Amino acid sequence: MNYNKIGNKASKIFFISFIVILLVSTISIYSCSKPVQTKQTIESTIESNEKETTKLEQTEETSVQETSTESNVNEITGNINILTGLELSDKIQNNRPMAIMIENTPNARPQSGLIYADVVFEVVDEGGITRFVSVFSSSKPDLVGPVRSARPYYAEIAAGFDPIYVFWGTHPSFYIVVQNLGLDYLSPLGDTSGASSIIGNFADPGSGEGKDAIRDPSRVAPHNAYVRVPRMYEIAQNLGYSLEGGKSPFHFKNEASENERGDINKITIDVSGNPSYKVNFEYDKQTNTYLRFCGGAPSLDRETSKQITINNVIVLFTDIRNSGDKEGHMVVRTTQGGQGLFFMDGNLIEGTWNRTSALEPFEFKDNNGNNILVNIGQTWVIMVEDVGKVDY
Repeated sequence: MNYNKIGNKASKIFFISFIVILLVSTISIYSCSKPVQTKQTIESTIESNEKETTKLEQTEETSVQETSTESNVNEITGNINILTGLELSDKIQNNRPMAIMIENTPNARPQSGLIYADVVFEVVDEGGITRFVSVFSSSKPDLVGPVRSARPYYAEIAAGFDPIYVFWGTHPSFYIVVQNLGLDYLSPLGDTSGASSIIGNFADPGSGEGKDAIRDPSRVAPHNAYVRVPRMYEIAQNLGYSLEGGKSPFHFKNEASENERGDINKITIDVSGNPSYKVNFEYDKQTNTYLRFCGGAPSLDRETSKQITINNVIVLFTDIRNSGDKEGHMVVRTTQGGQGLFFMDGNLIEGTWNRTSALEPFEFKDNNGNNILVNIGQTWVIMVEDVGKVDY
């Protein structure tokens, strides 16, 4: 037997086996290590993506902030009256708003103190007449009136200002609306039906001037009831009502320069279908104000004979209908929203109004969803059914 051949053969077998084992081990090591490399790659990719996402979110947030800043760059803020935008001073106050119901029948004209209202809402009432929710904050005029009764939609409009609400009674079924709105109210008449807890809380003098109010003997009742605003605030304070607070629907800007002012010179609004209550506003480009006319005659202040002038005229479109009750009371929607026309600087901005609750202030937006900036000063708002009521 040749043992050398046998030894050589064994050596070859051993060598080949070693090579095979080495190859298998290498493949196993490579196979085992590959998932680790893949996991590391995924984790690295996720980390990279998270950094990019965070970076993108920061960029988007910065972009939104910049856009918001740019859109409000012309808005006036600071130490201003919430309803007029006028800078506070010894003459310009920031009282809690006082919303007073003022009559507008021909027998009530010319009215007293309406010329000083910071905001007026004009809406139709039964029989095609109109009344005013007149809101005062920047001043306390001595005499305001004739003061008349409330209606549910007038109370809802007032509630959006968080005011002290002044009215001369209302229909027995409507007191509960005032109560449910939680309004701080002043009225010489209360609910005798027992449906609400509204009571009279200041005195009707009957004739002449009393300690709380006035019955003008030169006018026939019910067109002769007047209040002095400083006295109303005194009564409110004595009743424990806060004299602080108030809400506003407005965002303010400076008026347009003369070369930026438009040429919409006349606005006509058929509020009720009755010519005696048709309203005109005539634009004076030089003063950048709107002169008010009603029933074809200038709207004058009784005490000064000055014509009422307004800085902003707003028309809001909403649902208005007759309730069908024997008195012919109207039903006016004051929440949800609708279209609006916003006149200022001789120009027109088309937009919308909105609020989800009568306890919230109105929101006014343009058709791009931006807050409408109104001119500093007084604003007159009229609510009507549709655009066919307005001509300009």
